[in-house]
This record gives sequence, structure tokens and C-alpha cells, in this order.
Amino acid sequence: MGILDGIVEWIAEQVMNALDLITTSVLGALGCSMDTFLRYFPAAEDMYEIFVALALGLVLLNWIWQLFKNYFAGIGVEAEDPIKLSIMTFIFIFLIFYANDIVNLLLDLAGTPYSWILSEDLPPLEFGSFNSVITVILGVCANGAVAIIALILVLILAWNYIKLLFEAAERYILLGVLVYTAPVAFATGASKATSNIFKSWCRMLGGQFFLLLMNAWCLRLFTTMVGTFLANPLSL
Repeated sequence: MGILDGIVEWIAEQVMNALDLITTSVLGALGCSMDTFLRYFPAAEDMYEIFVALALGLVLLNWIWQLFKNYFAGIGVEAEDPIKLSIMTFIFIFLIFYANDIVNLLLDLAGTPYSWILSEDLPPLEFGSFNSVITVILGVCANGAVAIIALILVLILAWNYIKLLFEAAERYILLGVLVYTAPVAFATGASKATSNIFKSWCRMLGGQFFLLLMNAWCLRLFTTMVGTFLANPLSL
């Protein structure tokens, strides 16, 4: 069993080292700031003006189309009040021009509770020592295939933690997409015919903020749990 123990221990060590690397890489992508998003996707900022122009074209085209439908209101075609439609159109044109400022304000508001969640000091998290702790615990209870059992537990831990990290990174990327396509979403809010699209975008943006907060909260709970466990592995 000596050779097998050595092989299993080496595999577990490499798994935990890889987990350390992934942790430091992915955690940098979390948060309610778009700095990291722009670092990896710089074209998003360059193409923002394209979405502004597209949004202006869409809102003006929709305005003209909805006004044109008023000519056929007498034969049963559903049309909107032209005065209300015009007022809403000019309001949302204003919002399109200031969409970046509006979204940045929302990012600041959502970033406040996010920073509260991560503001307190966390216990040091060194995954490299987790396998040895598992081996100590199992060594008290069993003999023989302890190293293999420890490896299985380490792999389960690593897999679930990686899934949590990448889910958080996925939420962050989706938030960046919503932020830098915001002008197009604002273009759909001027008319009743397309207002449901704008409402859905608002719900999606709010949902991404909430999920980012929940991911940060879960990661913090996991970090404190592992740190406490490594400090007192036999306290269970």
C-alpha cells in the first residue's frame, strides 16, 4: 500500500493546488464593478456607442411606426395615444443617452451590500492542507484504504467548489452583457407594444445583482467553513 498511498497523495495534492490556482483566478472576476469585465472584454466599451446608435434608431423607428398605425385606428387597428407615445419616446431617448450613468449608479448600489459581505477578514484558506487533514480524520477511524477515501472526498470538495466559482463568474459575465447592451433595452420601453421586453430586462438585471450577492455569500460561508475545519479538524 506504500506505493498506492504515495500515488494517491500526489494526485490529491495536485488537485488541491489546481483548486488554489482556480480560486485566485476566478475570484478576481467577481463583484459589481465592470473593471474586470473590460479587462477581458475591452471591445465591449468600444462597441457601446454602436448600441447607443442602434437604440436611437429602434426607438425612433418604433415611434414612427406606432404613429403611422393611428391612421388605421378607425378600422380596428390597435394604436397608442400619439401624445403619450411621443412623451415616452423622448423620455427614453434621454434615458438611452444616460444609460451608462444609470447602470453605473445601479452597480454602485448593488456593490455596497456586496462589499459588506466580503469586508470582514476571512480565515486563511489553503486547500493544499485539506487532504492531510482528511487523512488524519480517517486515520483515526479506519485503516487500509484511507488515502483513497481521502482522495475521493477531496475530489468531491474540489468539484463542488469549482462549480460554485464558475457559476459566480458566469453571473458576472452575464451582468456585463446586460450592462453594455442597456441602451437597446431602454429603446424597448417607450411603447406599450415593446414595454414587456424592457420589464423583462429590468427583472433580469435585478436578478443578476441578487445572484451575485448570493454567490458571494455562499463563497464566504464556504471559506469560513473550510478555514474553521482546517483549524480544528477533529472537533466534529
